[in-house]
Amino acid sequence: MKTLFILNDPPYGTERSYNGLRLARALSKLPDQQIRVFLMGDAVACAKAGQKLPDGYYNAADMVKMVAMAGDVGLCGTCMTARGIEDSELVPGAARKTLNDLAAWTAEADKVLVF
Repeated sequence: MKTLFILNDPPYGTERSYNGLRLARALSKLPDQQIRVFLMGDAVACAKAGQKLPDGYYNAADMVKMVAMAGDVGLCGTCMTARGIEDSELVPGAARKTLNDLAAWTAEADKVLVF
C-alpha cells in the first residue's frame, strides 16, 4: 500500500505537521507499507537542519529524518525558495522537489492524507 502525506503547517505553533509525521512514521513500521511525505508551504521548515529546542519539545527535523529513513521526503522547491531555505540546510534524506513530482506521487498513491 502506497500512502502519500501532504503537510502544509509550520513545524511549531500547531500540531498538524507533527501529527502527520507521527502517523507517517507509525505507518512505515507496518508490513507492506510504502510512505512518501511532501512538505509544502510553511511545512518545509520541518526539514530544516539545526533546529534547537528546549528540553521536552519534539524536534520536527529529527522526525523528518526518521521518516526519511523509511520512505521518501520531498519539499516544494518554490516554497523553500520563498522562505529562504537552501538545499544544503535540509536534514539528510529530505530533497527539493517540484509540483510535477507531487503530481506523480499523488497519481501513484493508493491513499493521500493531507495535514
